[in-house]
Amino acid sequence: MPKPSALLAVLTPTEVREFLPEPMLSEIRALAADFRLLDPTGLDAAGLAATLAAHDPEVLLGCWKTPPLPEPPNPRLRYVCYLVGSVKRLLTRRHLEAGLLVTNWGSTISRTVAEAALFHILACLRNASHWAVAMHQPGVAAWKNGLTDARSLFCRRVGIHGFGPVARELVALLRPWQCPVTVFAPDLTPELARAHGVAAAASLEALFAGADVVVELAPLIPATTGIVTEQLLRSIRPGGVFVNVGRGAVVDEAALLRVAQDGQIQVGLDVYTAEPLPADSGFRALPRVSLTPHTAGPTIDRYPDAGAFALRNLRAYAGDRPLEAVITADIYDRST
Repeated sequence: MPKPSALLAVLTPTEVREFLPEPMLSEIRALAADFRLLDPTGLDAAGLAATLAAHDPEVLLGCWKTPPLPEPPNPRLRYVCYLVGSVKRLLTRRHLEAGLLVTNWGSTISRTVAEAALFHILACLRNASHWAVAMHQPGVAAWKNGLTDARSLFCRRVGIHGFGPVARELVALLRPWQCPVTVFAPDLTPELARAHGVAAAASLEALFAGADVVVELAPLIPATTGIVTEQLLRSIRPGGVFVNVGRGAVVDEAALLRVAQDGQIQVGLDVYTAEPLPADSGFRALPRVSLTPHTAGPTIDRYPDAGAFALRNLRAYAGDRPLEAVITADIYDRST
């Protein structure tokens, strides 16, 4: 098997430990004639540019702490294997136009994000946020009453905004609950809908008005910023659920807070317009809102899934075979 002439891994010790536990790191090391591991702690974009100029790698392995790449890219740098998701903070569209080959973690985290969406759906239907507080107050005999009735997910109509890998994993997770699923997404073809057993909504308005549970999974791009309006949120039937594990800014967050404060629907959130969620956020005071701190995925125990995927791509590159999860200019434009 041919080897890349030089592979530079720009990873913190924590990223190495969490994404590439042995023997994965040793297997990556063996793929290159010249392998170097650089800790980017304290390294800025200029420092990375100097390092790339000095070592002139053919392949760069990066993660969250890797500084942005210089422009134009180093002449010998052919492939960037990114262990994590969006590459927009790492490189620009011009890097791709110049012919740089780039991959990310693909759909390796999709199932954990879908699992988090399911968690929030169930937490909302079962009033978990209310009981997590009320039942744990010493000396308070909190118990069920007419205002805290639990609801089941079985046979609930679920609407999903967006139909990327996470949405498709969520459809699979929902099957035991026998939920009719409707999807609104520009790229949902009839063939794709049939393959996954979902129906296509005629519009975003129809999606929200026709579902008991709405899950927000659209990418954050200029066309979707603030697309979920107060009117849409208020079209969800009383007793319904709105869950966002996609991107916070897809939703008009001030409108969502007003709707949540009215208490007619339950809300589950893992993402927010401002992160970390401010201490004085109005969402924190609402018992009918389920909150998690952007932990939908990947969960820390599943980081090695992304590492194994990167190793598979690096092996494919070394063997001159096709790569998975290649970031094209079109995918770059459509990505968060």
